[in-house]
Amino acid sequence: MSLLHTTIELVRPLERTYFEEAQAHLDSQTKPRGSLGTLEQIACRLVAMAGGGAPKVDPARIYTCAGDHGVAAQGVSLFPQEVTRQMVENFVANGAAINVLTRTAGVDLKVVDAGCLGGKFPEHPALVQCKVAPGTRDLSTGPAMTREACIQALENGIGLAQAARKDGIVTLGSGEMGIANTTPATALFCAYLGLTPTAITGPGTGLDAEGMRRKTKVIETALDLHAPTIAKADPLDILASLGGFEIATLAGMILGGASMGMPLVIDGFISTSAYVAAQAICPLVAEYAFFSHASAEPGFAAVMDSLGATPLLHLGMRLGEGTGAAMAIFILRSAANLYNEMATFESAGVSSGE
Repeated sequence: MSLLHTTIELVRPLERTYFEEAQAHLDSQTKPRGSLGTLEQIACRLVAMAGGGAPKVDPARIYTCAGDHGVAAQGVSLFPQEVTRQMVENFVANGAAINVLTRTAGVDLKVVDAGCLGGKFPEHPALVQCKVAPGTRDLSTGPAMTREACIQALENGIGLAQAARKDGIVTLGSGEMGIANTTPATALFCAYLGLTPTAITGPGTGLDAEGMRRKTKVIETALDLHAPTIAKADPLDILASLGGFEIATLAGMILGGASMGMPLVIDGFISTSAYVAAQAICPLVAEYAFFSHASAEPGFAAVMDSLGATPLLHLGMRLGEGTGAAMAIFILRSAANLYNEMATFESAGVSSGE
């Protein structure tokens, strides 16, 4: 069997009895029942991922995957395509927001060339080079990728998760960089979730009203062009037609992490499109995913509603790179530490109020 198929087969549902046991432990701690709200829900999920043992979050790593998009030729971004490559160099030089936030949060960072324009980057310990091709084709005039290239990107992402586990990483976070990538992300949300471009297309890098109208039209054109593929509902063909190499690589990372029972912290708009693709391929990945923050892209709320999900943080951010994931990992760490370290009523000699 292929690596992709084997990985999908390894994703398992979480055991529900572990949730009950974890909640019983939380209820025995020195606090009113349920008073830690979402932190208690996170702790229960982490316990289930740990097979009923003590929840653990660290060490954590974010993979910031970069790729270029042929649809940039349609004028859907304010920035030129060379910025993708320049930002990869900035990441490697520790000069970007994700570098600052991962250092602040105590999270490891790896940068990934999943499909940037140009040749190979200079070697660097923080850089993983698994370029499938130098950018996708224009999704508004044809498929962005071949099915074979899409599977290669997915399997590259699975390899990232496996490498992280080999390095002793417990928690994975997603991040991305790619000029014009809100366009394929929006198209994927429409194709997988049944949303409409007019409802969820946003400014991305800062488009004005006319730019957003142009971007919406490009996405509508792409969805019309690939309507037969979308109607067949094959998640791999949809991802190949409308996605990007960094999006497919992150989707593979999500599948790979879930197959090994790892907590997955999903960043913002683009990373969530990778999650939606992964969930379409293997619905059970939902058991392992935490949505880090509410992207300020206007359509993100509709995406969360469609998924029945609630992001952990609301900070008005829309940068990507994994910046929201870096901060949300601290929330998971807090939940795990509370579960592991807080006294019980019995151990502390405190009356429980029962």
